[in-house]
Parts: sequence; C-alpha cells; structure tokens
Amino acid sequence: MDENVNILRNPTKIVTFGRKSNACIVVPADAERIFSYFTVFRSVRFFRGQQGRFCMSDAVHTTIHHLHARAQDEATADRTQEERHIAPEGDGLPAYDLYAPDVYFNRELSWLDFNWRVLNEALHPDLPLLERLKFLCITSSNLDEFYMIRVAGLKQQIELGVTDLPPDGMMPEETIDAIRDSVCRMNDAMANCFLEDILPGLGSEDVHLHTYAALDEESRRWCERYFMEHVFPVLSPLAIDPGHPFPHLLNRSLNLIITVFDSITSEERIAVVQVPPVVPRLVSIPVKKTGYHYVLLGEVIAANANALFPGLQVHDSYRFRVTRNADLDIADDEASDLLKTIEEQIRRRRWGAVVRLEVDHDMPKPICRMLQSAMHLQDRDVYPIRGPLNIADFMDLVKLPIKKLKDPPFTPRIVEELRGDHNIFARIRERDIFFHHPYDSFSSIVEFIEVAADDPSVLAIKQTLYRTSGDSSIVKALARAAENGKQVTAFVELKARFDEENNIIWARRLEQAGVHVVYGIIGLKTHCKLSLVVRREKPGLRTYVHLSTGNYNETTARMYTDFGILSCREDVAFEATAVFNYLTGYSHQTNWEKIILAPISLRQKTLALIQRETENQKAGKKAGIIVKMNSIVDAQVIRALYRASQAGVKIELIIRGICCLKPGVPGLSDNIRVMSIVGRFLEHTRVFVFENDGDPEIYFSSADWMPRNLNRRVEAMFTVEEPMVKERLLNHIIPTILADNVKSYILQPDASYVRPDVAPDEPRINSQEMFIQYAETAYRERNTEEDDEE
Repeated sequence: MDENVNILRNPTKIVTFGRKSNACIVVPADAERIFSYFTVFRSVRFFRGQQGRFCMSDAVHTTIHHLHARAQDEATADRTQEERHIAPEGDGLPAYDLYAPDVYFNRELSWLDFNWRVLNEALHPDLPLLERLKFLCITSSNLDEFYMIRVAGLKQQIELGVTDLPPDGMMPEETIDAIRDSVCRMNDAMANCFLEDILPGLGSEDVHLHTYAALDEESRRWCERYFMEHVFPVLSPLAIDPGHPFPHLLNRSLNLIITVFDSITSEERIAVVQVPPVVPRLVSIPVKKTGYHYVLLGEVIAANANALFPGLQVHDSYRFRVTRNADLDIADDEASDLLKTIEEQIRRRRWGAVVRLEVDHDMPKPICRMLQSAMHLQDRDVYPIRGPLNIADFMDLVKLPIKKLKDPPFTPRIVEELRGDHNIFARIRERDIFFHHPYDSFSSIVEFIEVAADDPSVLAIKQTLYRTSGDSSIVKALARAAENGKQVTAFVELKARFDEENNIIWARRLEQAGVHVVYGIIGLKTHCKLSLVVRREKPGLRTYVHLSTGNYNETTARMYTDFGILSCREDVAFEATAVFNYLTGYSHQTNWEKIILAPISLRQKTLALIQRETENQKAGKKAGIIVKMNSIVDAQVIRALYRASQAGVKIELIIRGICCLKPGVPGLSDNIRVMSIVGRFLEHTRVFVFENDGDPEIYFSSADWMPRNLNRRVEAMFTVEEPMVKERLLNHIIPTILADNVKSYILQPDASYVRPDVAPDEPRINSQEMFIQYAETAYRERNTEEDDEE
C-alpha cells in the first residue's frame, strides 16, 4: 500500500470517481487500474490536496481490497504465457493454442447440459413418481433463474454493444439462439413427461388434476363458491385499449389474457388478469370422499371470468407468463448504505426488463404479437408451451404423504465422536471431527452453536451467513448468545441471490437481540462458510472452528452433499480469526498456510498446486489431481490443467454443473476425465486432492473454479490434516464417487454427456445410495453395541 500512496506525490493524471461526485484522486497514468479498487472501499478517508484536488490520505492503509488488487496484479498473465502453443511430444499431434476459442465449451450451453441431466432424472421410469415430479419442478425452477440472470445478462451485453467475448468466442446473439433451440426441446420433453407420464401415473394412485370442463356439478359449485369467497376479491382486471396502456406485470407472474364482447358497442375488447400469487395455484377440491383432487387456479378464474366483466360476454382466455431481469445492479460507489441499497434493488427486481414470454401453445398469433410488441420482445424471446405454465408450482404435490411414490426415508447418522453423552468441546479437543452431509447429521453443527450460546465459558461467537433456512435454529442460537452477554458477530451476505429479502429480515432480528451484524463488503460477495467460538479454558482462551463447503442451512443440509470439519487446532483457529478480521476491519496478513482466501491468494495457490503436479510428472515423481466441485469456468485454471494433462498428469474432475474444459482431446486433454453426478441429493461438496509425490494434500473449499469465486468473492479453501479423515477420503469416499456408474455421466470432447458402459457382470454402483447404506449400517451397528452393553 505504501508504494501506491507514494505514487500520489507525483501526480500526472486525474481519475474521477462516484457518479454524483466531483471528487477525484490524482494518480500517474499507469496507476488508474490500481485505484479502481479503492472506489469500492467501505471506509476511505480523503484530504483536500493542493489546487482543490482530493487525494488519498497516507494514514489510510486498506481493507481486503488492497490485497485483492495486488493478487490480481500477480494473476494478470499466466506465468507460462510463453507456452501459448504447446505441441505434445511424439505421435505427430498438432500444437494447441490454449487461448483459442475451440478449446473451450460455452458457459451457458454447458449449464443447459446440466439442466438436461436434471431433467433426465424426471424422465427415468424407475424412479418413484413423486421423485420424478420433483426433478421436473427443479428443472423448471432452474430455467427461471437462468433466464432472470444469465439470459438477462446476455441481452444487456447486446444492448450495450459489449464486444468482449468469452473464452469460447461465441457472440451473445449466437448464444441466445443456441439457448432457445435447447430450451424449446427441453420444454417439449418436460411437457411430454408431465402430460403423458406424471399425470396418468398420479391418476392411477388416486391423485387427480382435473380440467374445469371435466368437473362434476358438485365440484363446479364448490369451485364457484371458492372463487367468489377467496379469489374474486383480490383480482383486478386490467383493460387494454388506447386509454389503458399495457400493464406492468410482476416478474414470474402467471396471467390470463381475456377477450370479451361488448354487445352495446359491438366491439371486442381485451383485458389482462393476473393470477394472484397469494392464492395457491393448485386448488384442492374437498368434496371427493377418497383420493386427492385438484384444479388449476387459472382455470377456475377463466371459468368464472363473467363475474369480472358484468354485462359483457367472455369469449376466450389464454395464459401467459412473464420472466424479467432479476439480477441486482448495485453501483458500489453509490452504495453508502448497503442494506438500503439491497432493499431498493429487491423492489426493482419485480420490474426489470422482460427477457422471456411463455404463452399457451394455442394462443392466436395476433394476441401473441400484441403481447410481444407490448413487452418489446423478439420472436426468439417467445416460448409456446404445451400443458401447464410453470411446472414448478406442482412441487406442492411432492409433499403428499404417499410413501410408495417417494424414495425410502433416510435418517442421517450422528457421527461416532458425538454419539451418546458427550461434551462437544472436549470431543473436538481430542481430534478434528469430519462431517459428510447429508449422511452425517447437520444437527451436530446446530448443537455446536447452541451449546456455545448457553455455555458460560464461551466469550464470543463469530459466524458467516450466506443462505439459511427461514426458521433457523442457528440464527436463534446467535440471538440467544447475544442476550446471554456474549460478544456475537454475524457476517451476513445481503447479496446472496434470491435470498436477499430473507437475509435482511433475520439480520435485523439479530441486531435487535444485540448481535453485531456486518452487512457484507462493497464490491465483493462473502461466500465462505465459517463459524468460530472463543472459550475460556485452562490455561487460557481456546478457539473452536467449523469450516465447511456448504451453507448454515438446516433445510438444504438434508438435500445437499457437503463436507465440514470441527477443529481447535491453534494454527487453523489463528487463521480463521484472521479471516474475520479481514471481513470486519483492516489487516495486512499475507502468511496464509491453513486457510487460503479469495480474492487474495486462492487463484495463485490453485495455479501453484497444479504447476507442482506438472513439474512432478516431468521429473518422474508421483503426480495426479482429483477435483470435485460444482463448476469449472475460469480460463486461466483450465489452461493450467491442459498443460498438466499434456505433461502426462492424470486428472479426474467430478463437475456437477458447468464445465468449460474439453476433456479427452488427443494431445490437449487426453489425460483428463470429467464426470458429473446427478442423483437424489444435490452434489455440492468441493474437495481437491493433489498427489504431491506420494504425500497427498487435500483441501476443502467454498469456491468453484470460476472467475466470480476467484476474483469477486471472499472464499476459503482449507487444508485437511487429520490422518483418519484423510484416510477415509482417499480410501472410501472419493473412490466410491469415482466408481459411480449409475448416476454419473461422462463428458465427451463433443460436449455430449454419456452414461458409463456397465457390463452385465459388473456391479452397479450408485455412490449416494452406498453412502446412505454405510450411514444406516453404522447407525444400526452402534445401536446394537449399546443394547449389548446394557
């Protein structure tokens, strides 16, 4: 920082900052990029220099952004830039330009491939029917978010004339056209599955979705009463004519466009009725004595629309659904109060530009054109849909208590170290405790915070919170700890996408209880998963730490696979404390060994670890890389993996979602295999294994290898050192995942994903089911031992 401040003493250029301010700083022409980082500081002091100019005070040192800036300087160019073209030795294979577009997959299309894999679970006839419906709903919900964020971003690039291309070289227009082609096929597959498999299958189990026209007289009378009592009062028909412009409809709103005939003027008129989101879309009909019977709310409204237009004759009604740009746009230099800024952006989210229009497949073209024109959409933005719009609304059916239509129930086990009567802090002092969720119960993590909240020896608790459940026991425990007089700090990430409003609500509750709440860092999103407890013990204070790959969310912890560790190692505790110091104050610490932090050094450490394996391979030493994470997008890391593969390093990548790396290309990536697992649980663990010449190093992390994780988020990657944990990972968990041939897909060089070939005499391995069996067996054996002891 000192050298950067000294630059100011010989200014050659004025750099303005702040959209509403005349303030500026004076810097040399080649230092403008350095000071771009200072505009996102939470706390920067300035003094008025000569000639009325504003300069940065020598007294200011920095927050995390300074180290971020320095890290980006170091990572600007590959250390092996001279190896841009690498020719494999022998075999007459061509040299590859590692910066050429043809060695990368497109990010958006790779994500769509992942959503196809989710949809394939719904299409699988051997899955229980409600599980298939669940995957169908997830596919639909995923598409919503994809359009609200990714497609919206592509459309903004087109509007702004952005010329920077992604590593794969596809123009935004090309990408959107390719997206439409894939999504149209996906919509057809979803409709076929729902209409031809799910609904008939549910009907055979006495679960019926009726059309309004097929209802018997008693059911219709009940629906008419329901409409008048519960629906009609909240409806607002909106006329569309020269005196009534087209209404501004809510994001993800389901609407009816209704044509009515006015016999007095002999004119046909058009109106829009928004299906109210406050009323359940699936209307349960209680007049039937057996089974479950439903009708769609939109059909109830359409059938009773005459009540909305007295004196007019309703002709036709058609459904349509609007998806808007929902990505928060926070001008960091204006966000002096992040909480208020986020609240304002949440309100704006409902009114962003329309990016997708879904319509009934039989909607007349003139009406469709009118909607398209009113929302300023192109043909490629309009999607005709067969069957119900927004299948995600049918997730309520998944909750039906019909056991045979669901996966067998599974109860997570309590880890061995915490079984029976125990003092959780005493058990952590014995050795690090490892968790593999959801097979190991997340209740032990909740217990860790709850016990700390009530333990008189605990002095302080620090906690990062990215996403948490609505009725969180952890949040309640933090509030109780503050009320008990403990020093409690909660670092709440308000920019957790689509959880912002929920985070604001319970963050304010924490503040009211006396918790010191820090609302994120301007310019960076805090994504690391970290909890810290300071306890008074003999002979002094001891710090206990929980580090994890997953969020502190009791709901998703039952559905996501994640790794976590409870530890009180002094070196880990020291660096965990330093992480919180970065988040809440000022720090210049650079000697990280146990916790590697983004955006400071995670990129450099990742590249160094890959490079070490490359050099070991070239030197004839043992080398290898195994990585499991959600996505790999970062081009610099991909180039490092390509170089490692070309050197002969065997690389196994278990990538659930987006993969921009092309595996299996002769001479480029023929030593890289990429697999994806989509099953009962959402694969969310992030683990990295580097062979290190026979002494494997293992890391867990909150970060994927994506530019946003490495550059624009606070992430933590931490070492795994407990011998028993390493042994379990290397000899049981990771080999089981790699051997999965039931729920896995193998990525091909042409971007297709194929199921592994399984010979008739070869065992079928479903890694998630094997982990369930292992947890249940361990649970039963432990109970048997306890019974025998009694």
